[in-house]
Amino acid sequence: MRTQSRRRPRATLVMAAAGTLLSPLLSGCWVGAGGTGGGDSINVLMVNNPQMTELQKLAPRFTEETGIKVNFTVLPENDVRDKISQDFANQAGQYDVATLSNYEIPIYARNGWLHEMNSYVAKDPSYDEQDVLGPMRQSLTASDGRLYGQPFYGESSFLMYRKDVFAAKGLTMPAHPTWQQVADLAAQVDGARPGMKGICLRGLPGWGEMIAPLTTVVNTFGGTWFDKNWKAHLDSPKFEKATKFYVDLVRKHGESGAAQSGFAECLNDMTQGKVAMWYDATSAAGLLEAKDSPVQGKLGYAPAPVEKTPSSGWLYTWAWGIQKASRNPDKAWKFVSWASGKGYEQLVGRTSGWPNVPAGKRASTYTNADYRASAAAFQDMTKQAIESARPSDPGVQPRPAPGIQFVDIPEFTDLGTKVSQEISAAIAGRQSVDSALKNSQALAEKISKEYEGR
Repeated sequence: MRTQSRRRPRATLVMAAAGTLLSPLLSGCWVGAGGTGGGDSINVLMVNNPQMTELQKLAPRFTEETGIKVNFTVLPENDVRDKISQDFANQAGQYDVATLSNYEIPIYARNGWLHEMNSYVAKDPSYDEQDVLGPMRQSLTASDGRLYGQPFYGESSFLMYRKDVFAAKGLTMPAHPTWQQVADLAAQVDGARPGMKGICLRGLPGWGEMIAPLTTVVNTFGGTWFDKNWKAHLDSPKFEKATKFYVDLVRKHGESGAAQSGFAECLNDMTQGKVAMWYDATSAAGLLEAKDSPVQGKLGYAPAPVEKTPSSGWLYTWAWGIQKASRNPDKAWKFVSWASGKGYEQLVGRTSGWPNVPAGKRASTYTNADYRASAAAFQDMTKQAIESARPSDPGVQPRPAPGIQFVDIPEFTDLGTKVSQEISAAIAGRQSVDSALKNSQALAEKISKEYEGR
């Protein structure tokens, strides 16, 4: 174990993290398309997913209610993360509000880049913070015990499968499947229809792509990225067993082009009937069950498969964070409380249909008769998956940092992406899993040297 005097100073470590989570941190302030804010307007920087673009269309309702104009800058996920890190890390104040996940919010809060929200929640009982699902509140609470984000929507992960294909083959999905049972079923439904493969699993490199489902498999197989003392375990037998299982399953019975398939590609394959099963985000169900979906009504849903743990689904939310340097924090809270409140869900339900409601964050959503009727196929399973998620205890051993599908440290974006590239190469057949994990262990050990003994 290295002593404190031999480790790099904390300030140096923060700057090292800037090269991963926060690139390009020191390139100067970026002026977005939204203008300068101030007065009766706020600037919001957000990801360009369908739920967010729907909010942008409905934002004039917020302006009508409050007199506050919202200037939006909307970018793809990788781009928006870079822009947020530039503005928030520099505390430039260009953006009042940004979309952040439960990965970034605890890190940003520790660095003093976010405005706490407890004071606003206390003065705004109509927001009903206790209605927000417990795991979501926990994931957006920093080590100081204060809230720094409010969820726009939340998700866990579960198994989606074609009920009609299973029925035609005389197969039954277990109520709580194991991964071995899933592998056996994938073999039996592989080729059940012309061009249909057994299962879709992400193989696309990226800490938020393939690493997310793979890490849940590692957890339930008994593996971990780091033990409680920050020793790296990517070459351990349990991590190796889980990774080989994942790679073998997708190579034998997975989708075509698996090494370049992420969420979007698997969604497309499931929608087009190219796969019989798919393990991924619960938020996908609303898209699969939409009125214009070719597979609407044909799908069944089962909990995330397990081996050694009682549950294994991940926990993720796109949430709103208010920049500490915002010149309009009170107006920013009004927007956040509107966009994450019960009233907004009602608005979406009335104007766009209840399947489009940004769910997964409030208990009241799952008692709403309109939502329950429109999401009957998956809503109970989604709520159960979120409530059973264990971000502080996702495996079989103590962890040094929270996170189910990630390790909540700044360096994980770079580490996870590099490891995913190694394992994706194994899925593509360009190297063995043993070689991929040997290279990955060396990468993880560099992180161990920075954190061990803390």
